[in-house]
Amino acid sequence: MVTPKSHTRSPLQLASLVVGLVFLLVGVLGFIPGITTGYENMRFAGHHSEAYLLGVFQVSVLHNIVHLLFGLAGVLMSRAVTTARTFLVGGGIIYLVLWLYGLFIGKESAANFVPLNTADDWLHFLLGVGMIALGLLLGRRTGQHR
Repeated sequence: MVTPKSHTRSPLQLASLVVGLVFLLVGVLGFIPGITTGYENMRFAGHHSEAYLLGVFQVSVLHNIVHLLFGLAGVLMSRAVTTARTFLVGGGIIYLVLWLYGLFIGKESAANFVPLNTADDWLHFLLGVGMIALGLLLGRRTGQHR
């Protein structure tokens, strides 16, 4: 009797999947009034958006779309070990760059087009460090390549 080969995800792939799903959730929550305060003042982009996810993180339509796309990438890239690692480490690097960007731009300047506030900046730092750590630490345990 031939049984189909079952596919189990490695810890690295599971991490990519979970991080991707969290980003998808955050992207959706950014469009829900009440969870996003000041929803009626949300703009497509720019520092003039006065919407705040959970009342803390400044968001715009563009910011929410970026979260949705990033989440979709994490879910899709979780299918293989190498792409899961790429998502976590590469995505972590992107978030560290966003952290630095947020620290150096003026919050009221046109360069703050996403928009980002101080809470976003420090969340980006934590996300960057966390994603890179997951990608590198779980990648060491994974001796398989799919």
